[in-house]
Amino acid sequence: MTDLETRAARPGAGALRRAAPALLGYAAVRALGLLALALWSAARDKSAYTLLTARWDALWYTRVAELGYGYEVRLPNGDVHSNLAFFPLLPWLERALAAVTPLSYADAGFVVALLASLAAAWGIFAVADHVYGRRAGVCAVVLWAVLPVGIVQSMAYSESLFTALAAWSLYAVLTGRWLTAGTLALLAGLTRPVGLAVVAAVWAAGIAWFVRERNAARVGSAHTGERAPDPAVGARPRRVPAAGGAWNPSRAVGVRARCALGMLLAPLGAAGYVLWVGHRTGRGPLGYLDVQAGWRNGFDGGYAFARFVADKFTSFPSALAGVGLIVGVGLLIRLYVVCVRQRQPLPLLVYAGVVTALALCASSYFGSKPRLLLPAFPLLFPLALALARLRTRRTVLVVGAVALASAVYGAFWLNGSGPP
Repeated sequence: MTDLETRAARPGAGALRRAAPALLGYAAVRALGLLALALWSAARDKSAYTLLTARWDALWYTRVAELGYGYEVRLPNGDVHSNLAFFPLLPWLERALAAVTPLSYADAGFVVALLASLAAAWGIFAVADHVYGRRAGVCAVVLWAVLPVGIVQSMAYSESLFTALAAWSLYAVLTGRWLTAGTLALLAGLTRPVGLAVVAAVWAAGIAWFVRERNAARVGSAHTGERAPDPAVGARPRRVPAAGGAWNPSRAVGVRARCALGMLLAPLGAAGYVLWVGHRTGRGPLGYLDVQAGWRNGFDGGYAFARFVADKFTSFPSALAGVGLIVGVGLLIRLYVVCVRQRQPLPLLVYAGVVTALALCASSYFGSKPRLLLPAFPLLFPLALALARLRTRRTVLVVGAVALASAVYGAFWLNGSGPP
């Protein structure tokens, strides 16, 4: 058995022990961020807890949990903000937790976010550890924690929940657990519109698996010990032996059935909610697009974002912001190119590519784009690999400095414009 397979086969308790350094590092970074927010908010006579649980989208989610769907706000300019824009899984969890505990819906949302953020950190570690090893996995988790908008991971928003579902779905794909991958993709599709990225990753990996399995089947019966295709394109193939050591066609049939069923399950969450919204609004499949249009959200291939950046160059002070935006987008593209060159498994490349494309090419509020990119954790893997090569002392110093800067920025951000 290869080292890669050994990591994938560890039992739950052993997996938790292996992930413990990453989870402890993540918890420390998030605790620092919350402490900075509490101190900054107190100095401005604001409630840090209110900023985390009862502002912006968090308030909309708790309204869905409390009142159900159908609430909307009509603005003076004619726009209609409907709570149908918000996918249902987080409100369902808020309602369920509030029903069995003394917590309010807002409190329940905060608890779900905290638990989901830890699950997301563990999932990111599992994926990175599976592909690159334990040290890179720890570095990937810490880098995700110290992102400038990392404070969102502790808010009653759906980013942490979605990232947890996405990460574990991708891990299930990489380890050949197709039914688990499809089920988690279904749930991710009930969490955010970007759940399409998880569906695309599952489908891309499934199609690639079928192609490789068919090719292996052609020669498997003629060669003892033929290697069956691995679900993670770009990772090492695994042996699927029969009792006598030869490639096992009957077992391959079972895997094929699970792969197909996982692929069928994956899109049901997103498709089901979009179709339900269309039925409720009477607009059919276009109903959800109409709801998003009321929020001035849509997909225009990046035209609105390009105009937003171009408008920054109309004056000197704002031109600096325009340059920063261009540099930031360039760095994102550069990171993705590096991911491709480092031969990340296909599902990770597809997932990160779709998340990035949807974030940059949407015509939504431009200040939310860093938050929308938060789930694109595979883009951090090249940086995690570079960080893992440093000596431990230097790594701790670098991460500590960045964590402090991120905590201060998060406190400043939420006490200012904050995430929309």
